[in-house]
Amino acid sequence: MIKKILVTAFLGMGLLFAKGPSLVETTTLEKGEVNPLQEFVGTLKFDNESMLAAQNSGLVKKVNFEVGDKVSKGKVLVQIDDDLLTAQINAAKANLNIAKNEQKNSSKDYNRYKKLLESKSITQKEYDDSLLKSNSSKSNVKALEAKLKELTIQSQKKRIKAPFSGVVVEKSVNLGEWVSAGSKIAKIVDTSKAEITFNIPLEIVDGLRMGDMYDIKIGKKVVKAKLSSVIPNGDKLTRTFPVKFKANVENIFVFDGQEAKVSLSKDAIKQALVLPRDAVIKRFGQNVVFAVDEKNIAMMIPVKVVGFLSSKVAIEGQGLKEGMQIVVKGNERVFPKSPVKIINKDK
Repeated sequence: MIKKILVTAFLGMGLLFAKGPSLVETTTLEKGEVNPLQEFVGTLKFDNESMLAAQNSGLVKKVNFEVGDKVSKGKVLVQIDDDLLTAQINAAKANLNIAKNEQKNSSKDYNRYKKLLESKSITQKEYDDSLLKSNSSKSNVKALEAKLKELTIQSQKKRIKAPFSGVVVEKSVNLGEWVSAGSKIAKIVDTSKAEITFNIPLEIVDGLRMGDMYDIKIGKKVVKAKLSSVIPNGDKLTRTFPVKFKANVENIFVFDGQEAKVSLSKDAIKQALVLPRDAVIKRFGQNVVFAVDEKNIAMMIPVKVVGFLSSKVAIEGQGLKEGMQIVVKGNERVFPKSPVKIINKDK
């Protein structure tokens, strides 16, 4: 199988070379002053997590989740028995309907008595009694509406819902258990957003800018993270300060407590080989550049990024020398030891 793959690859490269050299643009590798990068190791935690608890006491009637389940916002995770509340709600609705009918009738009586008083067909006391009855019936309706609302809210609290979309990481309740108000039910985390904390020396913290985006490596993935806060409470032994970044990790699988790495600039300035950022590409899981020799043959050189200078990048790598021609455009089509044609040579 491996032999077939190698043969196919060599045939593919042979066909590529048969078509002629790859057209590329190059740049001259130069020396420049850069701020070298220093790598820091931090810890990832999910930005939003919640320990759900029962708001009312009762018997657990339904449990609609297991640890590891992905749940959507608003999903009912636990149903606490609410049969008694349901009966009370039905009774409150019936009483409210009766009260509304009484209010309607008392309002009609009041309007009729008002006209009779104007024609002096009834006494003032009869009018006052009808007014009092009408006002009392209105107040009774409001009181019963408030009671029904209270019972409805209590019933809703018997259904414990997911406050946001996420993953259940802890389960603290089982079917048939009695829970009291405040009893732990479950822990849910939002796995789409992460907060990453690094402890960094003050001289490097001073060079950071709030709101800027930084590349942070989590496992084998690199994500863009925004600098969200610098905590002015340092470690007296290490003289470092917590710096927090926020990142969207919706499209990658990460763990709470996972290691993360970030490279930040030091204050010190040193001489290094620099070239445009487009010249550095990923090939075989590492950063590489393609140098072109005097015979117009491309040589792939693994490199390490040691700093940034505006639109340029500082690199280190075995065999790199000042003045070398490095492919800056068309490098995605170049293979090791393949022929190339420099189209910007005259320029």
